[in-house]
Amino acid sequence: MIYTQLAVRPARQTDHTPIANLMYFEAHVHRHLDWRGPLEWLGADEYWVLEQNGLVTAALACPPDPEGVAWLRLFAHSSEVPTTDAWKALWENARACLAGRNLLVAAITVADWFSVLLSESGFTTRQQIVVLEQKLSTFQPRQIPSELIAPPRPEQVGPAVTEVDKSGFAPLWRNSLQALQSGFRQAGFATVAQMNGEIIGYQISTRNSFGAHLARLAVSAPLQGQGIGHLLVQDLLMQCLRAGLHRLTVNTQNDNLNSLALYKKIGFELTGESYNVFSLQL
Repeated sequence: MIYTQLAVRPARQTDHTPIANLMYFEAHVHRHLDWRGPLEWLGADEYWVLEQNGLVTAALACPPDPEGVAWLRLFAHSSEVPTTDAWKALWENARACLAGRNLLVAAITVADWFSVLLSESGFTTRQQIVVLEQKLSTFQPRQIPSELIAPPRPEQVGPAVTEVDKSGFAPLWRNSLQALQSGFRQAGFATVAQMNGEIIGYQISTRNSFGAHLARLAVSAPLQGQGIGHLLVQDLLMQCLRAGLHRLTVNTQNDNLNSLALYKKIGFELTGESYNVFSLQL
């Protein structure tokens, strides 16, 4: 087979079906786990496909969100094109388009083959994501003050929540307002912590047939260490118990010692699962 007829072009809305086919039917697929799936980013400038003889054989998406950070949200290719050829064509194009914009390009890898590609392209391992779990059979419920922890009202899921998120996380791990609004809409459980009418923390969790997953926990930086995160997680655990769930998982960075200490204090234990975080400053 001749690969000289490969051509990179911007992805279009009409590429929805061929990209979906790559994502769901091909073996080599990297996708960023987020509240917005890769197909929802179609229309972004930083989204490209690789064509061979007019057919879409690979795709790469890395639209910046939040500001200054471009997560590799999708890289997938057909078995018709070698992995290195598809990656080289798309990444060289992406790198040229992103150059000069002071962006940090990042990815959380699950598969070894993608880690190898990133390493060979100049990305370095930044940290690891580790997984913890709490088996609810061992959890001892406690009373949580309802005036402090409560479900969010629609008008509260706005700039105030974004400010808490910005305050509580380093730039790489922040979420935009659009991402947070999407997260709250999709949440199985969501609560906010408030003081004197102001949002000072929040949690967003998903649920599935195996239990629940604490997807996001944030407390305003000046108030961290005062037990607010602890109360948010305690309340979430009680919600899980009431829903008949038996397991709650959470991810955090291996070097986030405060986060690890909080979860271990509440009874979470490391599962042994971990994923590398790669980054490259452009």
